[in-house]
Amino acid sequence: MSRYGPRIAALARQAERDRAAFDDERQNPRFDDPEKYLREGVGPAVWCYVEARTGGRLVPFSEAEFEALTDAVNAWLECYALAHDVDLDADVSLRVAAELLLETRNVHDVGQLLTGVPERQH
Repeated sequence: MSRYGPRIAALARQAERDRAAFDDERQNPRFDDPEKYLREGVGPAVWCYVEARTGGRLVPFSEAEFEALTDAVNAWLECYALAHDVDLDADVSLRVAAELLLETRNVHDVGQLLTGVPERQH
């Protein structure tokens, strides 16, 4: 386990809770702020990956940690899309999400670019 193990585990647990709660809310449609899944979920999870990959020393994740972090990001992207009433089966790589976050410096842009939600106006 890397030094990021506890942080990744906490993120993964929160993503699972958010996704499960969202599914329950779909039965009784009450949608939260879609942006919260980006601010409080995708952003911190992707930043955890960025921190481990930068700063002069690569911190290796175990396969389980990497998978848990990837699954968490994808769960939150699905919640974000569902909050916009769009069904999405997210399958985003951490590296792509990290590159977008570093390029745009805006987790809201990352969410929109990775999900296509909401649709961009031309």
